[in-house]
Amino acid sequence: MALFEARNITKQFGEFKALDNVSISVPEQCIFGLLGPNGAGKTTLIRIINQITGPDTGELFLNGKKLMPDDVMTIGYLPEERGLYKKMRVGEQALYFAQLKGLTRVEAIRRLKYWFKKFDILDWWGKKVEELSKGMQQKVQFVITVLHEPKLLIFDEPFTGFDPVNTNTIKNEILFLRERGATIIFSTHNMASVEELCDNISLIDKAKTILEGSVDEIRKQWAGNEYDLVFAGDAALESNGHYTVMNKQKVNDSCTIRLKTTSDISTNEILRTAVNSGTVISFNPALPSMNEIFIRVVEARN
Repeated sequence: MALFEARNITKQFGEFKALDNVSISVPEQCIFGLLGPNGAGKTTLIRIINQITGPDTGELFLNGKKLMPDDVMTIGYLPEERGLYKKMRVGEQALYFAQLKGLTRVEAIRRLKYWFKKFDILDWWGKKVEELSKGMQQKVQFVITVLHEPKLLIFDEPFTGFDPVNTNTIKNEILFLRERGATIIFSTHNMASVEELCDNISLIDKAKTILEGSVDEIRKQWAGNEYDLVFAGDAALESNGHYTVMNKQKVNDSCTIRLKTTSDISTNEILRTAVNSGTVISFNPALPSMNEIFIRVVEARN
């Protein structure tokens, strides 16, 4: 069941069409990647979902009902451009935003203390936002975004400003939020994060949806006739009339060979030849990365 749907959304600014009949369906308790190159229309769609602006045509649905102004209370939005007040103290500001989202002061303080303790940032409570690094500000804004436990979370480039350790911390929290029932729209240019976190994606380019579905299925659909063979020790496998050895990598006591089939040879025949060339540890289709697919799909349109 879809928690959120955008159906046939079109948005134009003067002569520029930002979205052209775009539809997305975000399953409940899913991490949904909203992808696309700069200027594709992602930010416009996110602003429409948050009711910052409205579509020219099309409809939005939350839990099967048309999205209403009050539904903004059940959405958490972490924008790419951060929106904290620089001169305001961290605790005071977090409390202010929590109450805007409908929490009582007592409940807001309780939840804030839980998150600040979890992120080891209790000492920041009395600091002004301008005293914090970009990464520290990002942590605070993440807490403010999730504090009211919204049904739908929208993260736009959430890892900006984070070092690898804190990036991993936020990734784990996003996965934890999904486990607890949250549905997440995740916009990023980092395709490695997409593979690591996302269940489904929609790729927008030049205002149109050009690719959508589950990450696993898309990678399988875009797989070529390529395979990875891993051998214990070295291997004597060479190109022949049925396949081409594309590269060979030796790491410690193993060797990985990627080959591309050039005929209708069966995988059993490939494996039979491989076993005669060395001790096979594993044999798997070589699935393309989401980064490779992203580039191939977008470049095909240019």
